[in-house]
Amino acid sequence: MPKVVSIHSYRGGTGKSNFTANLATTVALQGHRVGVVDTDIPSPGIHTLFGLEPESMNKTLNNYLWGESSIEEAAYDVTGNVGVESEGKIFLVPSSVKADNIARILKDGYDVSLLHDGFRKLVKGLQLDYLFIDTHPGLSKETFLSIAISHILILILRPDKQDYQGTAVTVDVAKQLKVRKMLLAVNKALSKLNFDALRQKIEETYELPVAGIFPLSEDVVQLASEGVFCVKYPEHPVSQEFKKVAQQIMASTL
Repeated sequence: MPKVVSIHSYRGGTGKSNFTANLATTVALQGHRVGVVDTDIPSPGIHTLFGLEPESMNKTLNNYLWGESSIEEAAYDVTGNVGVESEGKIFLVPSSVKADNIARILKDGYDVSLLHDGFRKLVKGLQLDYLFIDTHPGLSKETFLSIAISHILILILRPDKQDYQGTAVTVDVAKQLKVRKMLLAVNKALSKLNFDALRQKIEETYELPVAGIFPLSEDVVQLASEGVFCVKYPEHPVSQEFKKVAQQIMASTL
């Protein structure tokens, strides 16, 4: 049965899109058919990591939400762009980066129920094993939908007081929505921190498992979104941590 995985954070700047791209790619490298939907419509960006140029994005999630295309027409095979050479596949449904389209969404909104229908059609039409949803930070009706329909919700936080407080709110909301499985991922942790102690503190605070702790890495920053890190540097400690998280996703029973 296909799994829907939402990647979310209470605040922006946590590295959510980079996390989503690397985790989805790591799963695809295991031979799976993977879809990624960028529902961060006000500030889209994950297409850059997958090497999809704006001028080649003839159809986007926006067009589907406005009834101008099917969601399958807005899905691009980015497997070759990323450099995945296994039997796996990666399909991306990007959001539009055109200022007029972003302004229209912000002004008029859209029918949130279309997202649910679109996710279902995408999974069926592309025969996906996994669908990853890159959400918009914070809490909104769109986020509530993504959280509610997810088999697995991964909440990203930094070792930062604002993130701690915001994550607590998100966890409470997710519990009310009866999310089936929640995992935490700590990103941009300073290397001088004791990761074992950090993991214990966070797990005790939220009563949820920490799937992975990712250090603040200059190597990741240096790549500057020019591709997916785990493909370019598969033996790097950051890439190895993504493998650990991917294994937990793939081993999870529904």
